[in-house]
Amino acid sequence: MKTIKRILPVWVIAVICMTSISKTLAETNETLSARQEKIIPIGAFTASGNIPKLETALNEGMDAGLTINEIKEILIHTYAYAGFPRALNGIDAYMAVLDQRKEQGINDKAGKEATPVPADFDKNAYGHKVRNSLVGRDISKRTSGYPVFTPIIDQFLVEHLFADIFYRDILNHQERELVTISILAAMSGTEPQLKAHLRISMNMGFSKAQLDHFVVVLRQEVSVESAERASVILNDLLGINPSVDQKSVKVIRNGKPTKASEDYFTGNVTVESRFSSEIPDSYHGGIVNFEAGARTAWHAHPLGQTLIVISGRGLVQSEGEAIQEIVPGDVVWIPANERHWHGAAPNSPMSHVAISAPSNGSTVEWMEHVDDEQYMNK
Repeated sequence: MKTIKRILPVWVIAVICMTSISKTLAETNETLSARQEKIIPIGAFTASGNIPKLETALNEGMDAGLTINEIKEILIHTYAYAGFPRALNGIDAYMAVLDQRKEQGINDKAGKEATPVPADFDKNAYGHKVRNSLVGRDISKRTSGYPVFTPIIDQFLVEHLFADIFYRDILNHQERELVTISILAAMSGTEPQLKAHLRISMNMGFSKAQLDHFVVVLRQEVSVESAERASVILNDLLGINPSVDQKSVKVIRNGKPTKASEDYFTGNVTVESRFSSEIPDSYHGGIVNFEAGARTAWHAHPLGQTLIVISGRGLVQSEGEAIQEIVPGDVVWIPANERHWHGAAPNSPMSHVAISAPSNGSTVEWMEHVDDEQYMNK
């Protein structure tokens, strides 16, 4: 009996209609700019320590017009919220990326330098002024909390973070908040700080639509987990209760397809139309597009996975069993923790909807690549 089952597509149309997504969110009037979009994964992957994805984000950021000094400043800013080790690892990665780009003949723009600090610079006064403007009220004379319990940490925040760092005008204050919420969304255990800085982001002029776009970019470029974390906190901040039954249809606009990681896929693969259930810890999914010959690495899903083939011709294999062909209309069920792979046929592209549920925040365990002999069943 086959472990991976092909199920008759009696509900395919309904699921595809549910997950069908139209053009990009960027068609709305209030969205993040392309440049702002590229800041998000740089901050997030520096904070999470995912250097391979950070390297990709750094290249894409410079291709989108971020200058060398602007990216340096993002990495400098990161240390204040994620620590020196993450920031220094990010800087080392950036140095290597710049060397590679120089070898390729790419001349990246250096960009402006930070304005020098004046000789009579009053760090304490400037830092309090900046922090008060960010939070939208005067908190210079706190009478409780950490400023009273540990006054020196508040002095460090005021005089170093909000004075020394925020005075550096390579990034403006709004851009610094975008870096900050990207960092905090990528880390667990920082929910109170993320909520505070999402509020500050609105004080800095980000609209609800732009912060919704921020969540979309997290989901597409960084991770479902970081997007869910930010979405829950943003909804709470705005007084939106996702547990209440919605009385209207919610449409999640599709962003541009993103290239799948070479760490987990062989060949040209893109992912688009990502979606997730409004019910916490429920399903996640998206449309995965494979060019001919492209496929996943070996992997497993803690709670299983459903694939719905929507175009082309593909292949799927559970370890130890024969490769099966899959075509449009086929629905494939993969049991929990089943080691398997799937992808396009050698002479045909293939697209499928992939749906899985998380266990302890993870939907997949990636393993080694499927080599050519395994793929050709030799």
